[in-house]
Amino acid sequence: MTRTFSFTRHASDGAARAGTIVTPRGAIRTPAFMPVGTAATVKAMRPESVAETGADILLGNTYHLMLRPTAERIARLGGLHRFMNWDRPILTDSGGFQVMSLASLRKLTEEGVRFASHIDGSRHMLSPERSMEIQRLLGSDIVMAFDECPALPATDAEVARAMRLSMRWAERSREAFGERPGHALFGIQQGGVTRELRAESAEALKAIGFDGYAIGGLAVGEGQAAMFGVLDYAPQMLPEDRPRYLMGVGKPDDIVGAVSRGVDMMDCVLPSRSGRTGQAWTRRGQVNIKNARHMDDPRPLDEACACPACRSFSRAYLHHLFRAGEILSSMLLTWHNLHYYQELMQGLRDAIEAGRLDAHVAAFHAARAEGDIEPL
Repeated sequence: MTRTFSFTRHASDGAARAGTIVTPRGAIRTPAFMPVGTAATVKAMRPESVAETGADILLGNTYHLMLRPTAERIARLGGLHRFMNWDRPILTDSGGFQVMSLASLRKLTEEGVRFASHIDGSRHMLSPERSMEIQRLLGSDIVMAFDECPALPATDAEVARAMRLSMRWAERSREAFGERPGHALFGIQQGGVTRELRAESAEALKAIGFDGYAIGGLAVGEGQAAMFGVLDYAPQMLPEDRPRYLMGVGKPDDIVGAVSRGVDMMDCVLPSRSGRTGQAWTRRGQVNIKNARHMDDPRPLDEACACPACRSFSRAYLHHLFRAGEILSSMLLTWHNLHYYQELMQGLRDAIEAGRLDAHVAAFHAARAEGDIEPL
């Protein structure tokens, strides 16, 4: 078994790249979408079912796991991979975003963030050093540096302050991470939607040196146009020979736009969250299975999809399950959505390899413009 972490780019088409990240736990085909397993599970899915959709890697959450069941308990039980029965790579975020968005009674200092748990009010401290310790206990294959991510809109002064604090925390994260063969540490570029701040952040991260680089501070309220505006230049500020990870994105058209601009990795709760609320993503856009129009429709969600929901069940049945509050509704719709997202990524990888990404993207948008098929 290899004990190294590496990234190889196989093909490019414009700014888009297709490649492979090699880890001791397996290869990750890029561009890659990472399903989110917040609390050591992708909600409504068995681990082997997630693997069957084509996912090479999952994302776990430092904040949630440190609170429950605790990183120390997971370590005693053999680490996160064994705990959740997932033998492929796992990336864990640093916990910084959740501290800012979920926790209460936050006190931000140079040292880190003191906060109260949103679960039981217990008090905790999360710092670069503690975040690295938690992710080490979990056994993460890819570890994220600890950062502060202010919500947008924010003033330029606030974005600059948060970015520079994050760069100081990135240096401390690098030192605390140490040398861990086979494990990787990613730095996180910040700077909001300001090009100069993004450039300053990228230079600071490159000076520290990381195994991969994330583009953080987007998909936090700025809108797609502003996000794409940043992605028109931000990925190219980062090293070409390292993976580029756009955090927390997103909808299928967000993903296609990000890949076209040079992003290699993405994650989002959307496919699983949508599945639990009766939303299905298809080639022709979004389907609300709870709508009455599906009540008597014998057709599958997507006639071209090979997932279990589309192979074996009708829209009418899925509508019935959701309306009846049956757990199987969440399971089947989540499976379908994750399958669709992985097919989306495979299509992008194939198009980049073949040098036909523009035509592929045009066909993607044309299919969505047609809209969902009309009911019988």
